[in-house]
Amino acid sequence: MEIWPAIDLRHGKPVRLRQGDYDRQTVFGDDPVAFAQRWRDAGAKRLHLVDLDAARGDDATLNRAAVKKIVEATQLQCELGGGVRDEQAIEELLALGISRLVVGSAALKKPDWFAEMCDKYPGQLAAGIDARDGMVATDGWLETSSTPAVDLAQELRSRTDKIAAIIYTDIARDGMMRGPNFEGLAQMAAATDIPLVASGGVTTLDDVRKLVMVEMPAAIVGRSIYDGAMKLEEVLDVAGDR
Repeated sequence: MEIWPAIDLRHGKPVRLRQGDYDRQTVFGDDPVAFAQRWRDAGAKRLHLVDLDAARGDDATLNRAAVKKIVEATQLQCELGGGVRDEQAIEELLALGISRLVVGSAALKKPDWFAEMCDKYPGQLAAGIDARDGMVATDGWLETSSTPAVDLAQELRSRTDKIAAIIYTDIARDGMMRGPNFEGLAQMAAATDIPLVASGGVTTLDDVRKLVMVEMPAAIVGRSIYDGAMKLEEVLDVAGDR
């Protein structure tokens, strides 16, 4: 199982939010590159980056310099989510050396456009489906739609077979150290053949083992490795991602 250590960026600093709440953030120093190098040195092959400022429509350039430095300093496969809403953003971010972009709100609001972009950039665009009580949340998790997450996955798949992955986040679990929503993940996995990335609540090595047992292709780990609940080296060993 692939492991993607997460680095969430706000105003160029590494932070973690609880349940996506911008008023409940923890700042982990001033240097996101240091964390990126730390995860690389622990054995990570890839990184999951989130631009929290761009995600909610703030200045999309606030974190660009940090993203570029992370890519250049680590030479790891990096994916980035947050604010990917038009082709200009796609081109600019891929030019920074990002391997894969996560499209969230725009995939829900402009599914035909998203399918067109997936066909144009095959393997480089993933759908970020963030769910609150099973419904898709958008705009940096500030809004909740009336669309069930599973329905969105199936709708997007019906338009293109070039979606690299679905990053499925259960907002209620994110940053709360309570374990993943295995039921929601199972429903999503059964609904589509797109590779699934589990995000939100991966807290213990037992969580990682359970994800491996259900043959989850990939998982994102965040607060648990920042707070020391898990050591990334052990996560990678359990996942077989060395």
